[in-house]
Amino acid sequence: MSEVQRSSGGTGLPSNVAGALSYFLGAFTGIFFLVVEKNDRFVRFHAAQSIAVSLALVVVWIALTILSAVLGVVPIIGWIIGILLSLGCGLGAFFLWILLMFKAYQGQEWELPVLGPQARKLIAAPAAE
Repeated sequence: MSEVQRSSGGTGLPSNVAGALSYFLGAFTGIFFLVVEKNDRFVRFHAAQSIAVSLALVVVWIALTILSAVLGVVPIIGWIIGILLSLGCGLGAFFLWILLMFKAYQGQEWELPVLGPQARKLIAAPAAE
């Protein structure tokens, strides 16, 4: 576990704090830190992963909304299943959000299985000028 204490160039914040804040408001803070921070690979990775996680959660919520509407046709059982799915996904997203901020604050580049490699591709792409 490496402790990241260097100051990030664009924000003046320590890299671990900037990395953790990349997740704070999802894609909004992710885009902010990705645009502002040009040189710190640690902050850029967490900002890109924050954007990828946010977009994936939007897709999951859309699919869950459609599934809940379909399940809502079935009285009682469908409603209960829809509520439990929504509650489970909401709690899962909340704990993932906390975990990602915690890992970034610890100075770790903790990569999610599918979204982490996508985030690495995003920060490796040359910036359009």
